[in-house]
Amino acid sequence: MTGVINKISLFLEMIKFSHTIFALPFAFTGALLAADGFPSVRQAIWIVLAMVGARTAAMAMNRLIDADIDARNPRTAVRAIPAGLISKGFTLLFIAMATVLMLFAAQKLNPLCLKLSPIALFFLLIYSYCKRFTSLAHVVLGICLAAAPIGAWIAIRGIVELPAIILGGIVLFWVAGFDILYALQDLEFDRTAGLHSIPVLLGVTGALWTARIFHLIMIVLLFTLFALMHLGALFLIGIMAAVAMLLYEHWLLKDGNLDKLDAAFFNMNGYISVAIVIFTAADVLMR
Repeated sequence: MTGVINKISLFLEMIKFSHTIFALPFAFTGALLAADGFPSVRQAIWIVLAMVGARTAAMAMNRLIDADIDARNPRTAVRAIPAGLISKGFTLLFIAMATVLMLFAAQKLNPLCLKLSPIALFFLLIYSYCKRFTSLAHVVLGICLAAAPIGAWIAIRGIVELPAIILGGIVLFWVAGFDILYALQDLEFDRTAGLHSIPVLLGVTGALWTARIFHLIMIVLLFTLFALMHLGALFLIGIMAAVAMLLYEHWLLKDGNLDKLDAAFFNMNGYISVAIVIFTAADVLMR
C-alpha cells in the first residue's frame, strides 16, 4: 500500500499537479462571467473534475511521449519516467483514468461539452509532438489551456459566444508568452537535439520580444472583454494588477538572465490567474 501511495505521489509531482493553479482560476473566471454570478455547486464541482482530468491526462501524455528526450536532457533526466521511478505502464493507466474522468465530467455538464471533448483531447495529444516539427508548440499549449475558460463558459450556457472566445484568447497568449520564457532554459539542448521552439528559431532576444508581444495582446484582449461585457471597476483593478505583474515578470528576465526564471514563471503567473478570478468574483458579487 505504501508503495502505491509513493508512486501516486511521484506521479503527481511528475505532472506538476500543483500547477493546475495556472488554468483553473481562468476556468472559474469563464464560469463566473457566463453565469453573471456564481455557478451552482454542482456545476463548479464538475468543472473542477473536468479540468483536473484534462490536465492530468495532458501532462502525463507529455511526460510519457517525451520520456526519451527527457532522458537526454540534464535538466529533465531526473523526471520520474526517465529516472525509472515510474513505469510507462503505470503512467498509461493514469492517462486512461484521467481521460475517463474528463469525459464523464463533460457529460455531466452538458451535451456540447461532451461533443467538443475529442477536439480538446486532440490538441492535448498533438502538443506533446509539436516541438519535433514546429516552433509553434507554445501556441498549441496556449490553445490547450484556452479550452479551460471556453469549456467552463459552455458548461454554464451550453453555447459558444464571443466573450468566451476572447477569454480563451487571453489565456492562449498569456500561456504562449510565458511558455516561450520557460523554454529559454532548454535553448542549447533543443538546438543540439534538433527540437523546435521560439527561442531556437529567434534566439534569446527574439524570444523575449515575442513573449512581450504575446502578453501585450493578452492585455488588449482583457480590456476588450472589459468593454464588451460592461464589467465594473473591480475587474479593471484586476486587469491593472495583471499588467503590473506581467511587467515585473518581464523585468526579471529583461537581459535573458534565467537566474530568476522560477520567480518569473511560477510565482508571477500563479498570482496573475488568481488575481483575475478574485477580482472577477468581486466584480460579479458587487453587481
